Amino acid sequence: MIESILNLFTDLSPLLIYLLLFLFAYVENVFPPSPSDLVVVIGGSLISKGTITYFPTLIFTSIGSVLGFMTLYYLGSQLDKKVIQAGKIKFISTEAVLKVEKWFNKWGYTVVTVNRFLPGTRSVISFFAGLSELKIFKTVLLATLSAIVWNAIIIYLGIIFGNNIELIDFYLSRYQTVVLILTGVVILFFVIRHFFFKKKTADVQIKK
Repeated sequence: MIESILNLFTDLSPLLIYLLLFLFAYVENVFPPSPSDLVVVIGGSLISKGTITYFPTLIFTSIGSVLGFMTLYYLGSQLDKKVIQAGKIKFISTEAVLKVEKWFNKWGYTVVTVNRFLPGTRSVISFFAGLSELKIFKTVLLATLSAIVWNAIIIYLGIIFGNNIELIDFYLSRYQTVVLILTGVVILFFVIRHFFFKKKTADVQIKK
């Protein structure tokens, strides 16, 4: 994959490279999975070679990330909850939406702030941020902050380890795996706790 991406960038003008970096960063949020983080790292390696420069790379990738985030946010905000309540979307239950909305009202802005550090869940976060109707200005601000910090880190890694992109790809993939496992464990914990308390409440009502 790394070789094919590098070949894609070969002999392109700086402007086209910036546009491709923007496109990959945008698409990753809307149509996951996408190797956008790896592409941003490759962008960093191109900076080390003098092909492109740092700040335009950071700006283009961050704008792409934020616009991708807000696209899913918009789709989530436009989803009529009456459609869900009517049971027209089988894989999203009313109960699940209400619980996620309640959780997002409490922790949503914190999750948006760290969303770029949670690969594999970014699209879900942005969609439910919109569905939960988080304030758009605050959401954009925090999503932008998250994108800038994350992209700055991986661009810097690309600059430092420009000749060892495979090594960065290895650690990024391991990082993503760990994040997904931890996310799965947390979700499983809350699911088990939900069914445990539901069963406990039902047993108490039966005894009454």
